[in-house]
Amino acid sequence: MTRAGHTKGVTLSKDGLPSWLDPVVHAVETVEPLQLSRFLPPANGAGRQSAVLILFGEGERGPELLLMERASSLRSHAGQPSFPGGALDPEDGDPHGDGPLRAALREAEEETGLDPSGVQLFGVLPKLYIPVSGFVVTPVLGWWREPTPVGVVDPNETARVFTVPVADLTDPDNRATTVHPSGHRGPAFLVESALVWGFTAGIIDRLLHYASWERPWDREKQVPLDWRA
Repeated sequence: MTRAGHTKGVTLSKDGLPSWLDPVVHAVETVEPLQLSRFLPPANGAGRQSAVLILFGEGERGPELLLMERASSLRSHAGQPSFPGGALDPEDGDPHGDGPLRAALREAEEETGLDPSGVQLFGVLPKLYIPVSGFVVTPVLGWWREPTPVGVVDPNETARVFTVPVADLTDPDNRATTVHPSGHRGPAFLVESALVWGFTAGIIDRLLHYASWERPWDREKQVPLDWRA
């Protein structure tokens, strides 16, 4: 269900953003790749180009982020909360140009049903790498200027779609460190009856930090990850 027509002529614009997004805009403009992750795209150009949409909206409790939970039947990252997103399609265009912008909006529309015309894209973070799946990911940031109803479009891909108030993400009680059976440790958020961890939690953690929204939290509080994770 590709509707690329909705996303032609995609551009980045900071015009008219709410002032509370200023720290995020500053973080996006100044952060270096290694400040986000130690996993950067392979120098030889390997990896599958993909994009995710980090969409900020304004809800009843203030700023919030749009997340989805992937279906438990999927081959890759099954059951994990994540940003909407996926691999670039040929019609998205140049993966080193505005292709990731189109892909982020297209995937978000396909996965959550949102109307891309109500989204204002305002920034792009450095490309990152997910070694376990071989994806080279461009995180695209947007402001949900005109919110539209969202929900599960295809139950085979998505278990649920939900928003999380930034206030809950910054609440120290909702933060923990995950410990993978491999020994890898990473930030996690226990919000909306979900455990957000891995790549998605890593980006949220760094955005909160560099936007100076982070509050002190107990890094010794651990959540073990199931061996299937």
